Amino acid sequence: MVVQPYGRPRGRRSGAFAVTAVLVGSLAGTAAVSGCTAPEDPKAVGDPLLTVRNAADALVKAGTSKASTSMEMAAGGTRVTIRGEGGYDFRRRTGRLQVMLPKDAAGADEHRPITELLTPGALYMKNRGAGVPADKWVRVDTTTLDDGNLVTGGATDPGAAAELLRGAREVTYVGEILLAGVKVGHYRGVADIAHAARVASPQLRGALAAAAKGFAKDTVPFDAYLDREGRLRKVRHQFSFSNQGRTVAVASTTLLYGFGAPVTVTLPDRRHIYAGKIEA
Repeated sequence: MVVQPYGRPRGRRSGAFAVTAVLVGSLAGTAAVSGCTAPEDPKAVGDPLLTVRNAADALVKAGTSKASTSMEMAAGGTRVTIRGEGGYDFRRRTGRLQVMLPKDAAGADEHRPITELLTPGALYMKNRGAGVPADKWVRVDTTTLDDGNLVTGGATDPGAAAELLRGAREVTYVGEILLAGVKVGHYRGVADIAHAARVASPQLRGALAAAAKGFAKDTVPFDAYLDREGRLRKVRHQFSFSNQGRTVAVASTTLLYGFGAPVTVTLPDRRHIYAGKIEA
């Protein structure tokens, strides 16, 4: 499979953001993830830094959840939002998302949802477009991506989003708010990608290690919202990378809810995986 380049963070290999580039194309749109009310004023419980770093373990204990994702990209005055819905198994590190692309800049074209299967070390996509037959899947090795699939697929892997918080530092407790009717604590800080990769679960360590080498900056600002059980309910990461001399800003938001919901991920047979060239 030949993937055309999108950008080359810090001079490394240039295929990392190819999938996002084709997903976005010339689309333009705006959106936001919300659901919060005005903050209350309770005191923080425990050490904010340890609380955030332990959020990934709390999700493993919970097992599974439903997930909603939103990825907003801005470059050259154009803003694009890609949304996803599905579920994730935090014990098996597998998930399934339906990723929706916005209309084109003129608002005329509709795009079929892209089915994404998230697994340790690999991302599978169906209805990928860009010359891929409709009945075929594309498999991407996430350990070879410059961003470790934090950005590439148009949706941050919920497991990776949580594991990235293991590298949290400079965390402050902002306060408590209501998120979809649930009281959650709001924490703000930055995550060190390299440190997160070193302490991440073995299944996601390779992808985060690739991201640690690929992004232009070593740290990622975040806002995390945890419930009383320490489970991550919402996290917003702000990534940035260089593309042909321009800085592209990406805000990725992951919402988790419906803990315990069944999540089934069935990988495609090898004969159904596309091995041809992907158009730019």
